[in-house]
Amino acid sequence: METAIERRALLGRMLVGAAAVAVLPHAGHAQTVGSGDPKAPIETLNAALLAAMQAGARSTVSQRFDIVAPAVDQTFDLQTVLGNSVGLRWASLPDAEKQRLGGTFRRYTICSYAASFDRWSGQKFRIDANPRAVSATQVVVRSWLVPASGSPIELGYLMQQTPAGWKAVDVLADGSISRVAVQRSDFRGLLASGGVSALLASLERKVADLSNGAMA
Repeated sequence: METAIERRALLGRMLVGAAAVAVLPHAGHAQTVGSGDPKAPIETLNAALLAAMQAGARSTVSQRFDIVAPAVDQTFDLQTVLGNSVGLRWASLPDAEKQRLGGTFRRYTICSYAASFDRWSGQKFRIDANPRAVSATQVVVRSWLVPASGSPIELGYLMQQTPAGWKAVDVLADGSISRVAVQRSDFRGLLASGGVSALLASLERKVADLSNGAMA
């Protein structure tokens, strides 16, 4: 049975940092914007998260990392997520620093999912059949983690058309709290105080903490 404390803990682990709210323009409902199905990547991600949850106590964070990693790579445009989280400074970073940040950020993102979705007690996922268009190239796909009893947890995904198909570029916890905005707030202070090295060190510490040192 899910408790309010467990609900807050899950959202807190998924949104490490200071809270911020993203306000998306309202543009009604649309099945798709352009070609393809923006719900398909989220269905893939949800299936992997459910598999990780069902592995539960029998598995380590590293094992759940391996379960979730292919779906995260398929679902997210992590380069865009990272660039938007860093902000204006991203464009001026040397390619070598972008690559180092990209690799560490990928491990952190996957590890966040592997650590958060770590047990199963009858939960299931549900996806809204009608994504909401927010621009000519973006829609929000609403998804819920539905417990056996208690209130569902909403995780919305801002999906964007890319040459590789629909990719998620943000996660909206409870339908409004933007993970990119949270990360941008966190990253801004780190970059201002210690540059890319400080941001890398922070992400590496978070990976170590989330994995109980196994992936340090």
